[in-house]
Amino acid sequence: MKSLDETKKRKDAIFESEFLPHIDSLYNFAFHLTLNDSDANDLVQETFLKSYRFIDSYEVGTNAKAWLFKILKNAFINEYRKRSKQPTKVDYEDIARYHDSEDVKGVGTLDLRHDIFNDMMGDEVTNALNSLPVDFKTAIILCDIEGFTYEEIAKIVDIPIGTVRSRLHRARNMLKEVLREYALKKGFKEKR
Repeated sequence: MKSLDETKKRKDAIFESEFLPHIDSLYNFAFHLTLNDSDANDLVQETFLKSYRFIDSYEVGTNAKAWLFKILKNAFINEYRKRSKQPTKVDYEDIARYHDSEDVKGVGTLDLRHDIFNDMMGDEVTNALNSLPVDFKTAIILCDIEGFTYEEIAKIVDIPIGTVRSRLHRARNMLKEVLREYALKKGFKEKR
């Protein structure tokens, strides 16, 4: 029988070697789902907590990335369901402080990413991707950005492989329509 210390060392080694290398991909996926930095970080943290907690159900050497993405996707769905059942919360202290401040008219964006990357190519693509319904956006992100196979996507999202193909086809067509005008402005010509 293994000691608790040996078991913890084994779990830590698996976590560090198989799970942690995917932190950036998990964050990118979470950010595309939540469209919020703080929520994305919370989702990744919850994913890692759950993955460590259930590490004994993970088979070492299998596709850790797909396993983690499935946990993240399920955590996102659970949080979405929980939030949709709660009424919107308003912090009246924040509103009072805002109205009492002297520079109300001078308040601008505090997100430096917006200022730095404003007007760079890609904003339109990101906005178009974010405008897709979540099922289609998820399919595009998992396939075209993260490089999962159709089979892996089907397992992550718990849908048949034919549905994966259908969603990808429809999502790509939606993106094509949304980005048509942008492509023409950038000098691309329509195929006839």
